[in-house]
Amino acid sequence: PHFLFNTLNNLYSLTLKKSDLAPEMVLKISEIMRYMLYDSNERLVPLQKELAYVENYIALQEIRQGGGTKIEMNITGHANGQLIAPLLFIPFLENSFKHGVDKSAGESWVKIDLNIEGDELDLKVSNNNPTKNGLPKSESGGIGLTNVKRRLELLYPERYDLLIDEQENTYSTSLKLLLQ
Repeated sequence: PHFLFNTLNNLYSLTLKKSDLAPEMVLKISEIMRYMLYDSNERLVPLQKELAYVENYIALQEIRQGGGTKIEMNITGHANGQLIAPLLFIPFLENSFKHGVDKSAGESWVKIDLNIEGDELDLKVSNNNPTKNGLPKSESGGIGLTNVKRRLELLYPERYDLLIDEQENTYSTSLKLLLQ
């Protein structure tokens, strides 16, 4: 919900400025909402749809950040009919923007690497770690990663590996998953 409210506030600002980015933002929001309302109710969805959702999410973040954050996304391999639990990647992405993007920390960055080889998927999300640079840590901690771990245990028992690594300047999550 916070993502949606923030995005709508950004959209409002763009419409007041009569920005050419506003129609693109509306389209991305529409595609994201369609996926969340209709497709994500299924136990498994085509990996291609999940990737389209991720790409729309990143595109909205790029618009929202206005160039103030370096966002890099690399996808290698091909989604060829593999199935995945819907909305599995979004907590990692949301956390990278919520906790890693801090204008007062200097240059913020988020990097997403996704590799698909047959039924094996490897997702790595990294971001700068302003909490380790003397800046206060956000007190509004959520349960996103805890819920993802539970979902992974239920849906992919013994078919996943999740690593969380917090270094002085970098926070990263790595998910290796054997798809169905």
